[in-house]
Formats: sequence, C-alpha cells, structure tokens
Amino acid sequence: MSLTCGLECVACFGFTRWIYKRCTYIGSNDSITWPLSTPSEFTIIPHICRVILAVNEPDLHNPKFPPFNGGYRLNPDWVIKRVTYEQTQNQSPPYIIYLDHNNEQIILAVRGLNLAKESDYKVLLDNKLGMQMFDGGFVHHGLLKSAIWLLKEESETLKRLWVENGKRYQIVFAGHSLGSGVAALMAVLVVNHGDALGGVSRSMVKCYAVAPARCMSLNLAVKYADVINSVILQDDFLPRTATPLEDIFRSILCKFLGLIVILRSEISLSLISGLNGLDSLPCLLPLYCLRDTFIPEGRKLRDPRRLYAPGRMYHIVERKFCRCGRFPPEVRTAIPVEERFEHIVLSCNATSDHGIIWIEKEAQKALDMMQGDAETVTTAPTVPRFERMQTQEKEHKDALERAVTLNIPHSETLEEELPKDSETKNESLGMSKSNEGRTNWDHLVAKLFNRNKSGNLYLKKDIDAP
Repeated sequence: MSLTCGLECVACFGFTRWIYKRCTYIGSNDSITWPLSTPSEFTIIPHICRVILAVNEPDLHNPKFPPFNGGYRLNPDWVIKRVTYEQTQNQSPPYIIYLDHNNEQIILAVRGLNLAKESDYKVLLDNKLGMQMFDGGFVHHGLLKSAIWLLKEESETLKRLWVENGKRYQIVFAGHSLGSGVAALMAVLVVNHGDALGGVSRSMVKCYAVAPARCMSLNLAVKYADVINSVILQDDFLPRTATPLEDIFRSILCKFLGLIVILRSEISLSLISGLNGLDSLPCLLPLYCLRDTFIPEGRKLRDPRRLYAPGRMYHIVERKFCRCGRFPPEVRTAIPVEERFEHIVLSCNATSDHGIIWIEKEAQKALDMMQGDAETVTTAPTVPRFERMQTQEKEHKDALERAVTLNIPHSETLEEELPKDSETKNESLGMSKSNEGRTNWDHLVAKLFNRNKSGNLYLKKDIDAP
C-alpha cells in the first residue's frame, strides 16, 4: 500500500511539475541565448511589413486601413501591379509588385490567410506528411504549387523590371502567414533557376517571411538561411505549430462556417449547441502542445518529413515572465538548428501576435529604439559593418555544419553543397543533373499542371477548364 501511494505521489509531482513548466513557458525563452540584431540588418523589416499590408488596399492614394504609426510610407506610383483573388483564379493569395527605388528592390508581396476565402484553405490543406519532395528535402505541397503558379505568371514582369533597372536591384519576395510560405518557396525556386528571371544570382534574391508558416524540412530551412529571413512576434502560434497544420485550420473553418449557418438560417437549439461543441483553435493548441512535448527532440530532428519555419529567424520580444504589460521590444536573431520554435506557448497572445498590423507596429518600435541607441554612441564602432556581414556568413556555415553533426537527413556543409547539388535534387520533380543541379523549370511545371486548349495552366487535381 505504501509503495502504491509513493508511486502516486511521484506521478502527481511529475505531472504537476510538467504542467507548471508548460504554463510558465513564454515566447521569449525560444531565443533567450540569441544575440541581438543590428539596426542595419533589421531596418528593412518594418518597411516590408507595410508593403505586405498594402496588398489589402485597393488604392494607396486614398488608403482605408493605414498603419497606426505614420501610414504606409510608400509611393503609390511605384506599385507596378496589383492582383486580386479573381485574377489569381484561386491559385494563390492576392499580391502586389512594388518597385522600391529608395532601397533598389523589386518586391513581390503576398497577403496572408483570409478566413473568408475557401481558396486559401485549399492551398493550405493540400499537403500530407512527406507528400512533396523538393531539392533534397520536403516542402509543403500546396504552397509549392502556388509558388510555381505565381512565379510562372510574373516571371516575365520581374525579369523586365530587373533588366530595365540595370540588373542591380534585388528581387525580394515577401509574405505574411500563408503568403510567407508561398514567398519562401518562390525564393527557393529562383535561387535554383535564376535564368528564368534573366540570370539572377543567389546574392540578389531575398525573402522576408513574416509570421511564417512551416513550409520546408530542416535541412532546407538551414540551407537557405542566407536568402530567407523569418520574422516572429513573441508568442505567435503558427511558426511553432508542427504538422498537421490542416487539423487546426480545418477546425477554424468549421467554426467559421458553423457561425455563418447560424446567422443565415433558423435552426434548432440542439443543432446550435452541436455547432458550439466543435473544436476551436484555443482548445486544440494545448492538445498539440501536450503531444509534441512528449516527442523526443532527437526523434523530431531525425524525421526528414517534418516541416519548419524557414531561414534566419528574427524574434521580436516584448513580454517577459512575471512582468505586467509590455516592455520596450528587442530583436534577437540566429539560425537555430535545435529548438527551432518547437514549443507552443499557452498564451492569450498566441493568436494576436500573428497579426501583421501588430508585427509592423512592434518592429518599427524596435527599430526606432535600435537606431536611437546607435545615435547615442559617440565613438566609432569596434566591429565594422563588413565584419558583421562576414559574421552572418560564418553563422550560416556553422549552422550547416551543426545540421550535419546532428545527422539531419540530407543536410550538407557549404563545401559539399555545390559539388553534390545535382545529386540531391529530386528527379521525380524534374531535377536535371545536366543543368548544374538546378530545377528543370518546364519539367517541374509539367509535373504539377495541365494546359487547356488556350494554353492556360490548371492544377492537375482540378478539372480542366473548357
């Protein structure tokens, strides 16, 4: 009897300790050991957020939803193209192409998930664990198809703008939430097939994934950390939510559709109570948190199908444990391999931190603080900017080597990547060894799309248009 009581006490103590650790885990713990970002590398982030926000504005000359702190700060005459849901034919979220002469960038910005659009859910839910291999790793199937369609549509426009501006402007892909995954995979495609845009080199391609979705395996997330930058605000749930993402968003969709049914039709109280019993996001997050907590870290790292938020991470931290309210935000940055935002934070801000409007506000506040601190320095900096860039390159190299050390599937060091690049491409998607390991563009498109008699592209899983 005493032995049984002792075991029960040990079990209760262990479970109580686990509950305490999970409930007191805060978003700032994910990046507590990371170094602080510098103003020079973070200065573009608030601007990128405002460009993404501008996708929602039909007329930038007369904006309806300007950001709180100073508006969009964009030149409406530099918007080259604006594409709506109707024009995308439900193949991708809306986007704009913005020619930024001040920063010498050609920006293609994609909006995030629209809860009222079924087409966005089709893109997001078109994936299963291990469904899509690409470039020696795994990627999100639906996001890859959307990225291919969008890049196929706009490759000539991007190429023309790049050539007209002396081939010196960077090509920047940016997106929020769902759009971040599309933007990240577009950047990967262009890096592997820059000749589709007139011979753009890897150094001229950048991507900024704001509140990123998990869209690529760990080896790819680290491999393209010199191209892709992810921006995360404190407790944001999406970069921390492992697959299957479709379960969470299916529950949101069911709740949303159920609410529409209740508002538009008269149904019995029993049916209303049944709809109210549907799973919702706040109920699912603790369950996924519980499940992922008991999966060993080593097992997660060895699973090549597991998807992660891409690239270098910029974590905006504004709240700390046992401190009321917000404190001046700080930005930490790194290319993590282990503990890459693996823990869901049980916080009332887990969903609000996902909003692009709040990310832009806190990013601008953090940048103003960094620039203010830099202006107070009266002596010359001991570390010049070019040395900081060398540090970033070394950090990327160290992350690749760390991934190899941890036996991450398909990971390679910087030295191994170039000679073995052609061998690591997935030939089932048209990877050509004779083209220096680059994606065979036409073959890849042919694998995922059909053409009708008019020559228009349609997804193979859909019925071809007449």
